[in-house]
Amino acid sequence: MQEFIREFVLKEFDHDFGEIPLSALDDAAIIEGIAFTTDSYTVKPLFFPGGDIGVLAIAGTVNDLSVMGASPIALSCAMIIEEGFSGDDLHKIMRSMSDVSKKAKVRIVTGDSKVVEKGAADGLFINTSGIGKRSEHLDHNIKTVRAFRKFKFNWPNDSAIAPGDTIIASGPIGNHGVALLSFREGYGFDTVVKSDAAPLNHMISKALKVGGITSMKDPTRGGVANLLNEWSEKSSVGIRIREEDIPMDDAVVSACEMLGIDPLEVGNEGKALIAVVPEMAERVLKALKGSAEGKRASIIGEASKSIRGVMMETHTGGKRVVEAPIGDPVPRIC
Repeated sequence: MQEFIREFVLKEFDHDFGEIPLSALDDAAIIEGIAFTTDSYTVKPLFFPGGDIGVLAIAGTVNDLSVMGASPIALSCAMIIEEGFSGDDLHKIMRSMSDVSKKAKVRIVTGDSKVVEKGAADGLFINTSGIGKRSEHLDHNIKTVRAFRKFKFNWPNDSAIAPGDTIIASGPIGNHGVALLSFREGYGFDTVVKSDAAPLNHMISKALKVGGITSMKDPTRGGVANLLNEWSEKSSVGIRIREEDIPMDDAVVSACEMLGIDPLEVGNEGKALIAVVPEMAERVLKALKGSAEGKRASIIGEASKSIRGVMMETHTGGKRVVEAPIGDPVPRIC
C-alpha cells in the first residue's frame, strides 16, 4: 500500500497543501483549521458478529478525525449498490449508520448513490467522508505537552513522537479481524469473538482534556505492527513494546495461534494507540479507563532513541523485531 501511494498518488498530486498535507499520509488532512478525511468500505461479509458495513463506515471515519485531535462535525455517505440488493438489508445498514452517528453525535449531511450491474460490487460498497473542527480541549493538550518539552506542532500527528513518550493501547487488539475471519471462513470463533467497531471520539475527548498527547492513531489495516512502524519511521524514533502488557482477549490469542496469524498484524476498528509525554501518561490512562471504550486501556511501551524500528520484549524475556506486514493477513475486513 505504501509503495502504491508513493508511486501513483504522491508522484501525481500536489501533496504539500495544508497544515497536515496529503504527503504526511496521516489519518486526516488539516486544511485551514479543518480536519478532513475519507474512507471506502468493501468488507465481506456485510454483516458480521458485532456489527455490519454501516457501523464500520461511520465509526471508521469518526475515528480518523478524532485521532487528529478534531471533533467530528458532519459526514457524507456514498453507496455503490449492486442491482437486486435486498431492500431489507439496506434498511438494516442505514439504521446501523444512523444509530452509530447518534452515538457519536455527528450528522450525515450529504451523499450519493450509484447502482451497478449484478456481480460488480459484492452487494454494497460504502464511502464516507468527514469534516471536523479543532477539539475544544486541543489547545490545552498542546500547552500541556509544551510544559514538558519542545513541541512544534499544533495538532497530534504521526511525526510528533519523541524519545520517552509513553505508548498506550485503548483496549484489547485483534477482535475485529478475528471476528470477520472466523465468521467468513466458518472457523467457529464467532461465538466468543465480536468486532470492536465503535466511535472513539468521546473517549478521546476525555483524554485530550487531561492533556499531554503527542500522537494518536487507530490500528486498522496492518494492525498495531503497521501503526508502530509508521510512527517509528515518520517520527525517527525507536519504539519498544512489552508483549505481556498488550491487552488481548484469550479467544483472539487462541484463534491467531491456531491460524498462524500475528495478532499485532490484525486490523481493529474500535481501538486507538496514543503517545503521551511520560509525565502525563498515568493521568491519561485513568481518563481512558473512565470511558466504556477504554476501560481495558494499558501502557504497552515507550519511544526510545536507543533502538531502531520497533522491538518487542516477549513473554519469555526475549526480544524480537516487529516489522510492518508485507500484506494484509485478513483481507476485506473494512
